Amino acid sequence: MHLSKAMTAALATLVAGAAITVAVATAGPAGAAAGTGTGYLHTSGNKIVDSTGATVRLTGINWFGMETDNKTFHGLWSSNPWKSQIDKMASLGYNTLRVPYSNDALKSGATATGINDYVNPDLIGLSPLQILDKVIDYAGVKGMRIILDRHRPTAAGQSPLWYVSATPESTWINDWKALAQRYAGNTTVIGADLHNEPHAEGTNPNATGACWGCGDQARDWRLAAERAGNAVLSVNPNWLIFVEGVSCPSGGLSNVWDGDPSNDEDCGWWGGNLSKAGQFPVRLNVANRLVYSPHEYATSVYHQSWFDAPDYPANMPAIWDKYWGYLYKQNIAPIMMGEFGTTLTANVDKIWLQELMKYTGTGVNGMSFTYWSWNPNSGDTGGIANDDWTTINQAKQDILQPYLIPPVGGSGPTPTVTPTVNPPGQCTVTYKQTNAWQGGFQGEVTVKNTGTAAIASWSANWTLPSGVTLNNAWNAVVTQSGTTWTAKGPDWAKSLAAGASVAIGFTANGPAATPSGATCS
Repeated sequence: MHLSKAMTAALATLVAGAAITVAVATAGPAGAAAGTGTGYLHTSGNKIVDSTGATVRLTGINWFGMETDNKTFHGLWSSNPWKSQIDKMASLGYNTLRVPYSNDALKSGATATGINDYVNPDLIGLSPLQILDKVIDYAGVKGMRIILDRHRPTAAGQSPLWYVSATPESTWINDWKALAQRYAGNTTVIGADLHNEPHAEGTNPNATGACWGCGDQARDWRLAAERAGNAVLSVNPNWLIFVEGVSCPSGGLSNVWDGDPSNDEDCGWWGGNLSKAGQFPVRLNVANRLVYSPHEYATSVYHQSWFDAPDYPANMPAIWDKYWGYLYKQNIAPIMMGEFGTTLTANVDKIWLQELMKYTGTGVNGMSFTYWSWNPNSGDTGGIANDDWTTINQAKQDILQPYLIPPVGGSGPTPTVTPTVNPPGQCTVTYKQTNAWQGGFQGEVTVKNTGTAAIASWSANWTLPSGVTLNNAWNAVVTQSGTTWTAKGPDWAKSLAAGASVAIGFTANGPAATPSGATCS
């Protein structure tokens, strides 16, 4: 889905990180509490669960732009600072952010455009990936999770298949592996939506679009998703792999909806037809990582025939069951509806959105979703944000609100409490290695205040052998000078209360090694 897809949609249808436990902060980073769980996520039957086994429901939103010629989030041109927009999303109850991108935005030398430098001076001169890093970091502070969505192979537009001449399959997979490595160990980033909206192209018997289960290596999206998903998991086995459907299982525009839910060749929305996934499931090398992610839209995108059925909307559950809901109802796999949206200008669309949300279920046991979109400049759906990128479309929000599970920290900037007693406390430092791979490893340094007074500005130091270099870190500001590593409390959690602890995660390049000479103050 993107700025305007009504015409193209018509064609398709014709046819183990740890969380900060600093007691003085009112909230921690992603994974700190109820909305999005603790640590990395995995699956269990039709549920998404956290590292403790607790059920998680992702109730998120799409913020697009990185897939376009701007190569970064839209709305950065507005008078509303980028952090304020994330604050608002979290305060409304969106606990997950789906981020569309194109492979063009990942290229060396890619330039982000359309940024209001006066409002967002901290983004001046940054590359698209550096801006993404900042958004991920701040979303984590707010308690949100991030799903990365390969939306387009180039900024020029979407594609039926996962590759085009300018972006072959090898580039698609290698870029995914690079992203998986870049954010390895950062539990804010939970997974990869491998390719946006595979769909049919051409007519049978000369189908050239994405099929499901046809066995053609060049067209079978199920097989391609396995190749890419397993490549990602070879680098980062902790990620979830989100797999969308196709439009027509054959890859051609062979049939339209005929009212018979048993007819598997009926064509659905781009990315929305998972009717063959039960017969031909995606097979991943790491168990409990697969999430199916259909798309579903209203008449503002295309007026499907089922909207005119005499029994509408009573006919809709059978349609949703056929295309993707059966996977959830039969406990085969979780559903995370990656896109769904409407302008809400027609009553038929209002009814559709209300019924679709009922279908997903209520509470933490319901299906997960990310609404399309935050952006008001989506041509055939509009957004939750109005054209000023500040005020909210309340009519849409009112329908979604009962189904949203807010992230911890979602009510605005995370405050800290200034301790009334400020002498330095006593503290200890412990370490454990949490992962390792060829050429690098992941570790966790835990700093605990064992004293009776709060430590106002905590820090820790340790040494690692020469040749070990810092890749990334979370839950603290970590720097390296030679063999000496220093971690300090982030701005939102500088103080460490008596009895509290903080788990500092990091990934490093070089041979796995245990820190020595660790101190804290």
